[in-house]
Amino acid sequence: MSQETKYTEDNIRSLDWKEHIRMRPGMYIGKLGDGSSADDGIYILLKEVIDNSIDEFVMGSGKSIEVSIQGEKVTVRDFGRGIPLGKVVDVVSKMNTGGKYDSKAFKKSVGLNGVGTKAVNALSSFFRVESTRDGKSASAEFAKGDLQNQDLLEETTRRKGTKVSFIPDEIIFKKYKFRNEYVSKMLKNYVYLNPGLTIIFNGEKYFSENGLKDLLEDYNSKDDMLYPIIHLKGPDIEVAITHSKTQYSEEYHSFVNGQNTTQGGTHLAAFREAIVKTIKEFYGKNFEASDVRKSIISAIAIKVMEPVFESQTKTKLGSTDMGGNLPTVRTYINDFLKTQLDNYLHKNPDVADKLLRKIMQAERERKELAGIRKLAKDRAKKSSLHNKKLRDCRVHLSDIKHEHYLDTTLFITEGDSASGSITKSRNVNTQAVFSLKGKPLNSYGLSKKIVYENEEFNLLQAALNIEEGLEDLRYNNIVIATDADVDGMHIRLLLITFFLQFFPELIKEGHLYILETPLFRVRDKKETIYCYSEEEKQAAIQKLKGKAEITRFKGLGEISPNEFVHFIGDDIRLDPVMLDKEMSIEQMLEFYMGKNTPDRQKFIIDNLKVELDIVEEN
Repeated sequence: MSQETKYTEDNIRSLDWKEHIRMRPGMYIGKLGDGSSADDGIYILLKEVIDNSIDEFVMGSGKSIEVSIQGEKVTVRDFGRGIPLGKVVDVVSKMNTGGKYDSKAFKKSVGLNGVGTKAVNALSSFFRVESTRDGKSASAEFAKGDLQNQDLLEETTRRKGTKVSFIPDEIIFKKYKFRNEYVSKMLKNYVYLNPGLTIIFNGEKYFSENGLKDLLEDYNSKDDMLYPIIHLKGPDIEVAITHSKTQYSEEYHSFVNGQNTTQGGTHLAAFREAIVKTIKEFYGKNFEASDVRKSIISAIAIKVMEPVFESQTKTKLGSTDMGGNLPTVRTYINDFLKTQLDNYLHKNPDVADKLLRKIMQAERERKELAGIRKLAKDRAKKSSLHNKKLRDCRVHLSDIKHEHYLDTTLFITEGDSASGSITKSRNVNTQAVFSLKGKPLNSYGLSKKIVYENEEFNLLQAALNIEEGLEDLRYNNIVIATDADVDGMHIRLLLITFFLQFFPELIKEGHLYILETPLFRVRDKKETIYCYSEEEKQAAIQKLKGKAEITRFKGLGEISPNEFVHFIGDDIRLDPVMLDKEMSIEQMLEFYMGKNTPDRQKFIIDNLKVELDIVEEN
C-alpha cells in the first residue's frame, strides 16, 4: 500500500508579485522567444512601456516619444504628465496599482489591469524609471523586480515626462536579439493610429498625417491597388479599404485603442460582415461574401470603453459593447459602414464600377474552380487519413485562446529521414511536421487553379487551413526546414515563391521562417558544441583547445533525433522571411523566379557563397 502524501500548512506557499511573474511569464506576456518573431516576449515588454506613453498622448499630454535600443538596453522617454512623484515605485512594483482604474483619466486606454510595467520590471535584469513634473524628479532602479535604490525628490530643469530603461533578463529570454524591422513596424502602427504623434527611434522620425491610409500605402504597392484607398473616419472608428489587382486572399489590419489585434476579435468579424452587407445592398445583388472580400486590403481601428481582451497580450478583442451609451460593436461598425461606405460609392462611380467588375471576376473564377476545389478538398481529407504527410500537434484552432497557440509551429521538411528526425524530437503539443515529396513545383506566374491540382500545394494549404484567409490559420509559425546546400536553398526558394504568389499575407504578417540548423558538431569527452558557421566552429575548437572531434552535418537527415531536440526546442534559431519594402511582390517574384538575368545569377551566387564553399570543401 502506497504511503499517503502529507498535505499540511507547510505545503501552502504565497508568491509575491515578481516571483509569480517570473515563474509564469507566459500568463503576462505570451510566449518568450528570442526576438525572431514579432510576438516574442521582448517586444511585448517594449509595447507595455510604450503603451503608457501613448495613453499620455491620447489624453492630450506629450506629442513625442523617444525610443532607443542599443544592444540589449531599451529606453523609452515621453513628455507627458509624468508619474506622480510619490508613486513612482508603487506604479512599477505593486500589482493593481495605476491611474487607469479611474476612467475619467484614461477613458479609452490600451491597458487597464495595472500589470504591464510590473511585468517588464520583474522580467528585466535592469529596470529604471524616472518621472519629472513640477520642476522635480523621482527615480527608482530595480533588478528582477527587487528595488535597488531610489531618489525620492530632486530639483531639475528637465522637461516633464517619464523615462523608462530596461534590459530583458537573459535567464528568461535566452540568446535574444531585438530586430529593428519588428520594432519599426510596431512604432509605425502607433503613429498611424495617432496622427500628430511623433516617435523617434534611434534617430529616425516616424509621423503620419493620414492614419490608416498611410498604413495601407506603406504595406502595399500603389501599382497593385485596384482603386484609390477609401478612407473613412468617424467618432471612435476609422477604416481604410482597397482591393488588390493580383493578390488572391484577404488582408486585414485591426486595432483597438491603439493595440494591434493580430488575432482579430469581435470588431474584425463585424467589419468583414458589414463590408459584405453594405456592398450587396449598394449593388442590389446577392453576392457571395467570399467574392466581395476576395483580394481586399483593409484596416480598421476602433476605440472602446474599458475593452476586454482574451489574453494579457491583447491580441484578440472579446468585448461585444463599445461602452457607455453606445450600441454593440457589431451594430456600431455596421451602421457606420452602411452610411459612410455607401455614400462614398455613390459619390465615386468610377470606384464603384471597378469594384463591381472585381467582384464579378471573383465570382467567375470561383465557379470555374468549384469542381476542382471540391475534388481537392475530398482528396485532402482522404490523404489526411491514409498518409503520413502531416504529423499534427495537439493544439488546434479551437485552442486559439490558449497561451500556447502562439507557439504552434508547422515544420515543412523534405525527405523521409529529415522528417523522421524532426517528428521524433518535436514537442507533440505544439509542433507539427509536413513532409514534402521531392522539390515543389515552381508556381511563379501560375493561377490559383494549380494550388488545387498540385497534390503537394493542395495538402499544404489544407494543413494550414488558409483557403479562406488567415483568420483560421492553424499554426502561428510556419518553418521551412531544408538542408543548407544548393538543393535545400532551391526548395526554400520554391516554397517562398508559393507563399508569395498565393498567400503573401502569411509573410506580411510575419508567420514564415527558415530553420537554422548547425553545420558542425565540435566535441571532446566532456563537452559538445554545435556550430552554425565557420566562425563558431573555429571558436569551439579554440575553446576545447584543439582536442576535438569535428563532424560536418551534410543534411538534416544525418542529425539524430536525440540531437535534433536541441535545435527545435528552447534554443531554436529562426530567420524570419521578410518582404523588401523597396520591391513589390510582383517585382520580387520576377527577380527570383523569372528569367536568369545576370543580376539574379549574381544575387543567388553571392547569397549561396557560404553554402557552396562548404559543399566544395567536402
